[in-house]
Amino acid sequence: MSTENEGNEGNAVPSAPSVPSAPPVPAAAPEGAPQGAPPAPQTPPAAPADAPTAQVPGAAHQEGVGPSTEGVGPSTAAQEQYPYAPPSPQQPPAGSAAWPPPPPAVPSYADGGSPPAWGAPVPSDEQPRKRRASGLVAAVAVAALVAGGVGGALGYWAADSSGSGSSGSTTVAASNSPKDFKREAGTVAGVAASALPSVVTIDAKSGDGEGGTGTGFVYDKEGHILTNNHVVASAADSGQLTATFSNGKKYDAEVIGRAQGYDVAVLKLKNAPDGLTPLALGDSDKVAVGDSTIAIGAPFGLSNTVTTGIISAKNRPVASGDGSSNKNSYMSALQTDASINPGNSGGPLLDAGGAVIGINSAIQSTSGGGVGQSQAGSIGLGFAIPVNQAKNVAEQLIKTGQPVYPVIGATVTMEEKTGGAAISDEGAGGTPAVTPDGPAAKAGLKAGDVITKFNDMAVESGPTLIGEIWTHKPGDKVTLTYKRDGRTETAELTLGERKGDS
Repeated sequence: MSTENEGNEGNAVPSAPSVPSAPPVPAAAPEGAPQGAPPAPQTPPAAPADAPTAQVPGAAHQEGVGPSTEGVGPSTAAQEQYPYAPPSPQQPPAGSAAWPPPPPAVPSYADGGSPPAWGAPVPSDEQPRKRRASGLVAAVAVAALVAGGVGGALGYWAADSSGSGSSGSTTVAASNSPKDFKREAGTVAGVAASALPSVVTIDAKSGDGEGGTGTGFVYDKEGHILTNNHVVASAADSGQLTATFSNGKKYDAEVIGRAQGYDVAVLKLKNAPDGLTPLALGDSDKVAVGDSTIAIGAPFGLSNTVTTGIISAKNRPVASGDGSSNKNSYMSALQTDASINPGNSGGPLLDAGGAVIGINSAIQSTSGGGVGQSQAGSIGLGFAIPVNQAKNVAEQLIKTGQPVYPVIGATVTMEEKTGGAAISDEGAGGTPAVTPDGPAAKAGLKAGDVITKFNDMAVESGPTLIGEIWTHKPGDKVTLTYKRDGRTETAELTLGERKGDS
């Protein structure tokens, strides 16, 4: 799956919400006798010509147009419908020609059905005046009398108990006033309150003055900040980097190391303050589909934004690029439907307990991002680098300043529909596709072999294989399943290593 990195973009001002349409014009209801008229005689007289007409608002809805999104594919505009709940139509008094009234008109649902009734119908204030009224109407009238009697008794008791002649307030104070209200640690509000002080908004300006915004978080007490490579790449060599905390304090920062292939970078704050609180790191291997997620970042420059969702999938093969180079990053990603937009890149993806389980890195969007099209936005398909992998990379960058990649010593094609990862006929620059004396060569693999499984994980393409390999470390022993001349074979090998980005 190819996606776009969603960070390192310029700030954008959010669009103003659309103005709702004018309220619906009331529709005329059936005529009825005016309220307060004398009891109807046995032979009812003709209704006066000037009898008033009751008005009933008609069902209506308003439509609003949501913000357009873009990414891979044509641009689309999402529409939202806001149903308008009409008041119950007035019922003509008992004894009129229209009694009992027809059922009230209600708006139908999109599937043609009607909304459920949320309780019994409201009874009329007057008793039916004709014995021929239906049993339903009679039952409603009895219910009204009973309810009125109970309400009257309770009302008299309440007034009498307050003391004669007193005019005390009937307002009841809430037991939990704002100053006493505390949010539990396991709630979204509790997690956000704990995590926000350790999340920073990163501003990266290149040497020519162009800049973008991303996110990072405190990795350790020494002032290291973990983020995406594509957030800081433009300013890594000759630009300027700043990190702003949620309390508004801003610090200059420098790049300690970055790994383009992993899309991970480590910064260090200059003159880091005392008392930094690193975010706790979780275990991304133990994450389950359906687990709650909380994302924190600066979408479109809106710092300290918190969104929620779930883990939608695991081990999602993602090849992402920032559009500024022909190099991609590969990951076996955590997929989430928490809203992630440009500017969220590098920010933490937290579990329900507030532990980091991933680094938000890429999004899938619906348009191509061509000339004249708006910036890509969230459609609920976000991808995060698993924190177990990010931690390994971060430790290596802090220690040596350069990344180390595990390799099998073979070049595979990047085609999507090959039934696996096919070993190429030759490597880059005409070199052998299978490195002599490398791990794959020692395991007996040859050009043309199609790798279909990496340990127990199915391999669908070259990017899938790379993403799985990079979740391991050099020296790990793995099992490859491959096809050759229609036969299925297996091979065990020990992963080699490659230092630095090539």
